[in-house]
Amino acid sequence: MKACILDNDHLDPAVADRYVSYGAMTETMFAAAGVDWRFDRFDTPNGRYPASFDDYDVVLLTGSKADSFSDEPWVQELRRRVTALLQQRKKLLGICFGHQLIAHCLGAQVGRAPNGWGMGRMAYDWLGPTPLKPAAPDASFNLLASHQDQVLTLPAGATLLARSDFCPIAAYAIDDHVFCVQPHPEFVEAYSAYLLEKRRERVGEQRYATARAELSLPHDGLAVARFMQRFVEGPRA
Repeated sequence: MKACILDNDHLDPAVADRYVSYGAMTETMFAAAGVDWRFDRFDTPNGRYPASFDDYDVVLLTGSKADSFSDEPWVQELRRRVTALLQQRKKLLGICFGHQLIAHCLGAQVGRAPNGWGMGRMAYDWLGPTPLKPAAPDASFNLLASHQDQVLTLPAGATLLARSDFCPIAAYAIDDHVFCVQPHPEFVEAYSAYLLEKRRERVGEQRYATARAELSLPHDGLAVARFMQRFVEGPRA
């Protein structure tokens, strides 16, 4: 399988040498999960795209500090291209900003989260018809998150796959060609700790302390990566 990663942000200089980009972190996640895909990454804020998406089995949209509903020219161009891919029923995966932008392209409402920033390790209920974790098919899972925006209304034709009280639309799918998730399965503890410290004043000391204490607990990022593989390749993956 060949995957196109639309890499939608530039990391802070303090962490860029270690983590490179969200696209690179996503590749690392898939490798750790045993997903043997080939990847090409494209720097969308600088206008980089493949000559043709036809060369790829799946297109993945990463997170970003930008708003998915922004009028920034590069975000407008990304929405234009994603809308075309949706019309072609190209297989799409979206994480955080990508999850929101795809929903926006489908006519859903996206905006600031009513409860403020979602940060740290957060718990979600899995609602999908097939288990997220086949070896341990319980209905809850945990992922690392960092977002102030959310999908506020489910896109038309979408199936809600995960929710929480904080984030009622945490993951959704459309048939067999779109899967999106709000939290970050690719995040690791140290990077989440950096973001949490950066936004400490915004989230407040009590929320910061709780989130920081929970970062070292296990999360299900690799399970989500393997679910993405099964979603793209089919149930035998």
